Amino acid sequence: MLTPGSCYANCPNGWIGFGSKCFYFSQDKRNWTVSQAYCRAQAAELARFDSLEELNFLKRCASYPAHWIGLYRESTEHPWKWIDNTEYNNLEPVFGGGLLGTVYDYILANHFNYSRKYWICNKFNSRTLQYSMSITL
Repeated sequence: MLTPGSCYANCPNGWIGFGSKCFYFSQDKRNWTVSQAYCRAQAAELARFDSLEELNFLKRCASYPAHWIGLYRESTEHPWKWIDNTEYNNLEPVFGGGLLGTVYDYILANHFNYSRKYWICNKFNSRTLQYSMSITL
């Protein structure tokens, strides 16, 4: 169970801390491209999960309806990738024949960029960023 603590204090207002990341769950609907532009304006990206714990957190918070995340592929013949072009590790299968990723009870490929959906952004929380920077000095 999550309890309020220091990880929440390191995220901007309206963002939720989980692990080393801060997540923003939109209150309105946009297409995938506009959603990603919104995230970038917040120094973030459409959400990425790196563990089953993060994925389960996103599923619990996003619930229904589906929310855009940072998964995409160029065609059904290409592998799934994250916004930073790293390949998706298939931690959980993606259902459907679309090119853009959404999440709620499972990960679903959406066919159309012009579909308007809620979205999730993520960025590293400030404590993690400061800690990482101090290690590299």
